[in-house]
Amino acid sequence: MRVCLLGVSHWHAAMHLDAVRASGGAVIAVWDQDARAGADFAGAHGLAACQSVGQALANRPDLVVLMGSPREVPDIALGVVAADIPMVLEKPAASTTGELLRIVKAARSQGRFVGVPLPNRFGPVFQAMAELEAEGRLGKLAHAHFRIVNGPPQRYRDDGVGWMLDPAVGGGGALRNLGIHGVDAALSVAQGTLRVISASIGNRIHGERVEDHALLILHDEAGTLFTVEAGYTYASMAPGGDFEWRIATGNAYLIDRGEAAQCATLDDGHTRALAPEHPSTRYRLFMADTFARLRSGEAPAVDIEDYLAAMQIIDAAYERANA
Repeated sequence: MRVCLLGVSHWHAAMHLDAVRASGGAVIAVWDQDARAGADFAGAHGLAACQSVGQALANRPDLVVLMGSPREVPDIALGVVAADIPMVLEKPAASTTGELLRIVKAARSQGRFVGVPLPNRFGPVFQAMAELEAEGRLGKLAHAHFRIVNGPPQRYRDDGVGWMLDPAVGGGGALRNLGIHGVDAALSVAQGTLRVISASIGNRIHGERVEDHALLILHDEAGTLFTVEAGYTYASMAPGGDFEWRIATGNAYLIDRGEAAQCATLDDGHTRALAPEHPSTRYRLFMADTFARLRSGEAPAVDIEDYLAAMQIIDAAYERANA
């Protein structure tokens, strides 16, 4: 697979490059709004830098990975859709759900492949759940908790993407940026409509214009309880933080802490370790799956409609917290 990376000053650019290479693909060109940043990234990784998006698309890659500021991404995304090139759309892709809807409508009307990297869908607990379901041993979903708490928001200024801390650009803080992974996880297993029951969102520590901590309570139509926690309140600037996915069903209790994962099952009395996958390398699983789907003509595992649904839940959470 021949891939172009657009917007390589984004802090996930190196992870996408690693994911492409680990999945057997080749990055044929990179571009960034900041020409110096694009040239620096290209030079550091032995890649070719393009001077414009048009030049990158003229290469007719098999896939475009689009990253960058939500002020520029929507128009670029519409251009990629119009060029009929499959795309992975990194978050945040739009400052508001309304702006994202422009891309959704274009992709929907033209039947385009637009995947969204919400790679925790490829974590070990979801694989174990699928195996138990296939065996008829999963049981009714009871409750789940999805937590991502990373270090202070200053990390975004240090990475040259201070716009993440401007609510008019990033569209929110820890909930919009990190919590979207937990909201997507809840949506992926919920039965029927997922509703926001309560939302506590605020600046606990850092005093930024965006929230540094959020806790949501959600219910689906089957009565399953979901809690989603997101924060910039972990006491370290190093990568990583406090990550935990917990899911309880009638016959299983599954825990994923990134570095380790396990599954306890009631019917056989066993607790077994699951092969862990660090959250940062789940982008490799997402990319490998994306390549496989492009080759087979299948739709993305996580698409722009899933992203839209998560954005809408987060909108509802902000509204409830401010009510």
